[in-house]
Amino acid sequence: MKRRFSREIAVGSVKIGGENSIAVQSMLNVPAQDVDGSVRQAQVLERAGCQMIRAAVPDMDAVRLIAALKEHTNMPVVADIHFDYRLALECAAAGVDKIRINPGNIGDAARVKAVADCCREKKIPIRIGVNSGSLEKEILQKHGGSTAAALVESALGHAALLEQNDFREIVLSLKASNVPRMVEAYELAAKACDYPLHLGVTEAGTLHSGTIKSAVGIGALLLRGIGDTIRVSLSDDPLHEIRAAYGILQAAGLYDNRPELIACPTCGRTKIDLVSLAKAVEERLADCRKPIQVAVMGCVVNGPGEAREADIGIAGGDGCAVLFRRGEIIKKVPENEILDELMREIENL
Repeated sequence: MKRRFSREIAVGSVKIGGENSIAVQSMLNVPAQDVDGSVRQAQVLERAGCQMIRAAVPDMDAVRLIAALKEHTNMPVVADIHFDYRLALECAAAGVDKIRINPGNIGDAARVKAVADCCREKKIPIRIGVNSGSLEKEILQKHGGSTAAALVESALGHAALLEQNDFREIVLSLKASNVPRMVEAYELAAKACDYPLHLGVTEAGTLHSGTIKSAVGIGALLLRGIGDTIRVSLSDDPLHEIRAAYGILQAAGLYDNRPELIACPTCGRTKIDLVSLAKAVEERLADCRKPIQVAVMGCVVNGPGEAREADIGIAGGDGCAVLFRRGEIIKKVPENEILDELMREIENL
């Protein structure tokens, strides 16, 4: 697919926009005052594949978290700041790689200039993040509510405040909890500017509903070539955000360094606990970095044939299962041994 052109911006060691790969981001949900807990969570997320980590900085005491994350992880660190421009300046001094702040909310022109000058000097990009719940009253009145066009006008208005100070290392996000509105907003923004776009559905919900909404919204845009970084926002452990993000990228054909699991929905022919087995295989594959397709099929009758494109697979029998490669059966294994046998085969691929 042809991706939208966007200007290239460096966020620490990660480059976004241009022809660079789409970066996966998450956000810490440990209280900012718990520095040790935040660092531990960041390290778990980094091992899972997170490429950029965002942390809330609600007050001056929380600025120390930025230095701790920089010291104990290798990911670029994004400071999430609202209203107080001094927090942005302190985070910049602490070595942050990116700042998320809306220039229109931090006070007069002198404060905006102070942040822009500081970030320009230190080569720190700024993400402007607008969402349907934070739009200015005049924009809401003009558009009759939090429409897609309202989101874009707000984002570009904030960007203009930075542009007036000769600052253009800008990333935009235009999030809404309503998926069609979110998609439309990003489509409009993609036509209106060349800034990199950070995709996400805000307040998406729990693991189940949030993953579905994010997959539809983010996936729809990725398939249109829109998007430079993504975050799947879930009311859950952010580790699930990373796994869901890579799943979305893989389904969109934009990532091929993790296994793809295909699994039979089961039917009356199934004589093996396929549901539990498929979940167990998925869990065991979570940290695998091989670009392979793994099949978990319900019966020998159709399984190997239907999944003949899989690099490795299993098909259930009566208290047993068969292992197959590219549709060819290679061995029969008792049901209680099939998971370990499958993983051994995967290790040898």
